[in-house]
Amino acid sequence: MEPITGGNQTQVMEFIFLGFSGASKGHAFLFLVFLAIYFITIIGNTTIVTLIQLDSRLHSPMYFFLSHLSCLDVCYSSVTVPKILANFVSQKPTISYNQCMAQMFFLMTFAGSECALLAVMAYDRYAAICQPLRYSHLMSSQVRVPLAIFSWLWGILDSAIHTALTTNLSFCGANQIDHIFCDVPPLLKIACSDTYVNEMALHTASVFVGLSPFLLVAISYIYILSAILRIRSNMGRRKAFSTCASHVVVVIIYFGMANVNYNRPSAGYSLELDTLISTLYCIITPMLNPLIYSFRNKEVKNALWKTLGLKSREFTSPRKQ
Repeated sequence: MEPITGGNQTQVMEFIFLGFSGASKGHAFLFLVFLAIYFITIIGNTTIVTLIQLDSRLHSPMYFFLSHLSCLDVCYSSVTVPKILANFVSQKPTISYNQCMAQMFFLMTFAGSECALLAVMAYDRYAAICQPLRYSHLMSSQVRVPLAIFSWLWGILDSAIHTALTTNLSFCGANQIDHIFCDVPPLLKIACSDTYVNEMALHTASVFVGLSPFLLVAISYIYILSAILRIRSNMGRRKAFSTCASHVVVVIIYFGMANVNYNRPSAGYSLELDTLISTLYCIITPMLNPLIYSFRNKEVKNALWKTLGLKSREFTSPRKQ
């Protein structure tokens, strides 16, 4: 598709991804790898949502938020991976301008929503461990439902601002993106109009959408750790730690990769490194979340065994019979 020329400017009609340009001979292998990752992501997260809906033992605030996290991960992965797979098949790594803007909008929506949701989940763990007598009140349906809705709206608002600003940029025929999907930073690199407002919006978002939720998570866990250390029994401390372990691992992976993806020094930029980091952040992380919660959470595993018609080890162990 040729760019349309008008006056002294050229309106770009499509973009070309350069992220896998150095691995042209390995597209078949990469297709299989990304397809496997996508299947694991969809099956893993869909399984968690299904188990939470089917098993009454999982009808608690913690699993309510976990089901939203799994939905976000399905959406997050579905925004990028199918297009990457289609480009591998067609051997033409392109995307139309409108599709690029749509992909960027939904990608940033789900990313921002996940940041907010992880902070909400940290507050839920704080309420459960530090305010156990008031937990049912603090996390009632009148509280947790608005918190979940707020998390989604938080991402939508942030994404709408960035998308509106990006659509006002001119690209003047420059349509090669050093990336594997449409995101704000790589699009700003090829824009020929002034990007100052966009960059300021991106920096502001990194504070309010990224840093603020992380600080809320950190503050919550400072209180949680303090409360756990006051528990006298070792079994009580282990149980309290176990309820937080999966969430802590997910937070470290997600915010860690987000920070590397958006805030690394430009001097260390390379196409190969950018492709790897973006793959880890946007494609691998949604796959890991259900695995982390499945392997470290006895209640989820027991719900799975029950759904499959199998007895869980918790009930078949000789020590507990």
